Amino acid sequence: MTKGFDFPDSGLTPGMPVEFEAFYEMHRADYIHWAELYLGNRADAEEAVDRAFEQLALDWPEVLVQEKPAAYAWVVMKHRTIDVARERGRRLELIDTAPFETVELRNAVDPIGELEESLKIYRAISALPERQHDVIVLRYCLGHTITETADILGITEAGVRSTARYAKRRLKEALGLEKEGSADDHTH
Repeated sequence: MTKGFDFPDSGLTPGMPVEFEAFYEMHRADYIHWAELYLGNRADAEEAVDRAFEQLALDWPEVLVQEKPAAYAWVVMKHRTIDVARERGRRLELIDTAPFETVELRNAVDPIGELEESLKIYRAISALPERQHDVIVLRYCLGHTITETADILGITEAGVRSTARYAKRRLKEALGLEKEGSADDHTH
């Protein structure tokens, strides 16, 4: 770690505000899980997240005056994850092994067909606008509840539901699953 911070293993730097310590404890594991999905390994994910928390610790008074501190922190974490990916010569995208690590694939009658579908889905998710992408990854790839997703992203639960609804519609269109003029178009 740089700048004298010692966050991992709950060894927060003495004197950090209790609000920061609580925020750190509440979000670090979720941030690492997300970053690992994109960086491909735990060590890189931990490095990216620890860099984010270093920045947040330095800027903590400014973070607290943000309209949505959790949303601000999410953006900082994503930027530090992008930094680590660039340093490793990689682009930030769902890792290539993500489709291979699904329960559906392990239990599939037709694993090759399931893999092809998973790859199409991951490509379609990657093409979503940023907020929709984040909601879909947190909700459906990482398995967070609506409440957890809202807390992580710093948005309302209604915002998560609405964003997920629009994202799923876009995914259906991208995957050719939505027929023009279907009854579903008129009920939502």
